Amino acid sequence: MAESPNIILRELKLKDLEDYLYWNHPSREFHKYNGPYYKKLSESDLQEYIEDIKERLLQGEKNVLKNKKVIVNKEIDEIIGQVNWYWKSVETLWMEIGIVIFNENYWGNNIGSKALSMWNDEIFSVNPKLVRLGLSTWSGNKRMMKLAEKLGFKKEAVYRKARIVNEQYYDSISYGILKEEWITQKTNRE
Repeated sequence: MAESPNIILRELKLKDLEDYLYWNHPSREFHKYNGPYYKKLSESDLQEYIEDIKERLLQGEKNVLKNKKVIVNKEIDEIIGQVNWYWKSVETLWMEIGIVIFNENYWGNNIGSKALSMWNDEIFSVNPKLVRLGLSTWSGNKRMMKLAEKLGFKKEAVYRKARIVNEQYYDSISYGILKEEWITQKTNRE
């Protein structure tokens, strides 16, 4: 396994769009693991999406991905993947997070762990009242399950036969971590 590069999480920039289109292409390997039960954008839909992002960036909009950031190899400024968040329940201060590593050359290099740890820190810092983070995956994505557990997320729910991939049923699995658990873990790591 190669040494894990230094990474940063940042907003998508105009200069990234060609790479972002390339890495999100429907033929990319990550689509087999990242929510393969959801409908994917076609190549033409993806190109339209990128054109829309380009227009918004050219008009001066900075945060075009809204609740997402790209994971970038800091040394060579190369897009590796993306992190995201969405509200699961605003009323109870519960966000759901996710991660995808687009570039399979970086798989198995601890990038997911580093990036998701940085993302958790950022999410809790920017949202000081946040109580918990959730992360959901499917039983066919063993790496994501291992990542969640490595970062201290607890398995909280298993929805049996809730996802269909390649005409086969899989379980949907939900993990969670409370803010105080994350802070305690971080303190123990330092």
